[in-house]
Amino acid sequence: MSDDRRAPEPLVRPPRLHLGREGNANRLELFFDLAYVLAVMQLAAAFYDDLSWHGLWVLVGLFVALWFSWVGFTLYANRFDTDDVVFRVAKLAATGAIAGCAASASGALGPYGIWFAGCYLLAELILLALYARAWRHVEEGRRTIVVYLVTLAVSAVVWAVSMATPGTTRYVLWAVAVLVSAVAPVLATFRSSRLPLHIAHLPERFGLLVILVLGEAVGGAVRGVHDSSWATDAVVAGAVAFVFAAGMWWVYFDVTARSGERELEDADDEAEPREQGSGEDEEGPVDQRHDLFVYGHLPVALGVVLVGVGLEDLVAHPMEPTPSDGSWVLAGGLAVFLAGAAMIIAGTTRTLRSIWPWPSLGILVVLAGALLPLPASLVDLGIYAVVVLAIAVHGTVASRRRDTALGGDD
Repeated sequence: MSDDRRAPEPLVRPPRLHLGREGNANRLELFFDLAYVLAVMQLAAAFYDDLSWHGLWVLVGLFVALWFSWVGFTLYANRFDTDDVVFRVAKLAATGAIAGCAASASGALGPYGIWFAGCYLLAELILLALYARAWRHVEEGRRTIVVYLVTLAVSAVVWAVSMATPGTTRYVLWAVAVLVSAVAPVLATFRSSRLPLHIAHLPERFGLLVILVLGEAVGGAVRGVHDSSWATDAVVAGAVAFVFAAGMWWVYFDVTARSGERELEDADDEAEPREQGSGEDEEGPVDQRHDLFVYGHLPVALGVVLVGVGLEDLVAHPMEPTPSDGSWVLAGGLAVFLAGAAMIIAGTTRTLRSIWPWPSLGILVVLAGALLPLPASLVDLGIYAVVVLAIAVHGTVASRRRDTALGGDD
């Protein structure tokens, strides 16, 4: 009797491009994401306690830093995830480092600044080591890998120097380090097309993170009800806030992510014949579109976090008049979220017509609505919930029409 069982793979395996794996995210990636979500929760809580311009800039700055750390590991795993012992240990160590960032996030611009920088530096060094390993084993990708090696090395040096630098200069150095990390994917795109991203895996990874961050928006509604000791008006506001969060889920997954994934897959199909027919490094459509897909998720995720803070404030104080600090945070967060959706859709379709009137007009409506004086936050929240649902419905209908038109062309 023949034995069809496959022999176990070696515990240590060199990284290789894609490895023929499916697009599904694995459990280690989900576990890794939890550390970043913990950090986001800490940042959101600190901002809620300080609804001011200072609190906003602290949240935005640290969120952007953590975001590009997550993107760095995500793009590496997208290309080289071998799931061997070396990669697992490195990824788990990085998870612990980001958990340290979460533990120090609320005081990163205060007493825990050195701890935050040290934990972030450790994560950068781990990613640098992973890319050094990939450079050794993936010869065809070295021209692109070296971009990440250089930017990570520069970023790590700047983070290390910042630990010995007091005062405002430290935070300026943090900004420089994050900027260096932020440009790496774009530089890599122009460097070579021989290190392509795994398109089937990319949308799912970003979508899973958006789901986790949306939990912060739902959490804002929950905390608001709890903080008000289940007062009737707060419970009503919490229910409306949940509808608001559900509408954002709808806007992202049924329209934004769906459109982006379809366009990336189509571009990938168009690029394959070119790559197979040429021995030169050529830039295909996917290389031009996936950057905007990746970067567009920054305002999407940041907008969701801001909305969560705004929802918590409005639910906890449902009868206070607006405009208020909470209503401005809510409106601003929704506008940023829609701007990210527009960036993803326009970037992957490569046309501005795809975002007019949806969702561009929605951004203008949201910002104009923030100026309206209303007698209670509950009324303001209800209006915004209706706006979000209207945007979701309109975007879904428009997306289905585009799909039908494309099907007719075929």
